[in-house]
Amino acid sequence: MQLKYNRSPSIGSTILKTLIKLFFAIIIFVLAIFLIEKIKFPSPEKKFNIDITNDIKKL
Repeated sequence: MQLKYNRSPSIGSTILKTLIKLFFAIIIFVLAIFLIEKIKFPSPEKKFNIDITNDIKKL
């Protein structure tokens, strides 16, 4: 007895596979954003106050 070979998958199974992959991609993207927000990147602690009044007067 020989098994039947179905070369073309049904439309429903391909759409389902695509939706599952898309769902996992969105979950990974959301988790990546959440984890990046938890990281504290270095930021300048001192605010720079630059006096430019002399430059304005020269113009």
